[in-house]
Amino acid sequence: MKQNNNVPVVNIANALTVVRLVLVPVFIFVFLQDSTYHRWLAYIVFAVAAITDKLDGYYARSRNLVTDFGKLADSIADKALIISALILLSWHGYLWWWVTIVFIVRELGITLMRMMMRKIKVMAAGQGGKIKMVAQSFGIAGLLIPWQSIAFIEGPIAQTLIYISYALLAIALVFAVTSAIEYVQEAVRLSRSGNDDAR
Repeated sequence: MKQNNNVPVVNIANALTVVRLVLVPVFIFVFLQDSTYHRWLAYIVFAVAAITDKLDGYYARSRNLVTDFGKLADSIADKALIISALILLSWHGYLWWWVTIVFIVRELGITLMRMMMRKIKVMAAGQGGKIKMVAQSFGIAGLLIPWQSIAFIEGPIAQTLIYISYALLAIALVFAVTSAIEYVQEAVRLSRSGNDDAR
């Protein structure tokens, strides 16, 4: 969707994005407490932030509220939330550090590459990247929830739910790598095409 130059920066889509940005430090502070109560609270904050991500995109598209600020802030908010969650999960021993590092390198690397390629063409998010984001979000949420604290969930059931969360993150990891390769291939193709046009 193209940006409407008459769209005010102060609109509901951007307001939701700002709310998500504000929730990131709240999420970090809560999760650092590392108690059962605070893990539930961290999950709620994470879930609310994820919901604002869906809502701001919906309003931006359906009401044509796309702004340059919104596009930049939305990307920053998304990555800040996901990266902070991954780091804190690893910090508390719920996720291997190497997995977090691969995700972070991928996110920052692809973001930087897409910014550099904007002079040639805006690289839209591919299907693999979207699958990665969904699996990653649900996987993180699953690890945030202290399943063992739920009375009607016995040990084996809780452990199974944790395994499912890890499986989702494994799926996200696969699509993170494969989609990154696709982005790089497209960037190379666009660069070559741009160089040929400049001759």
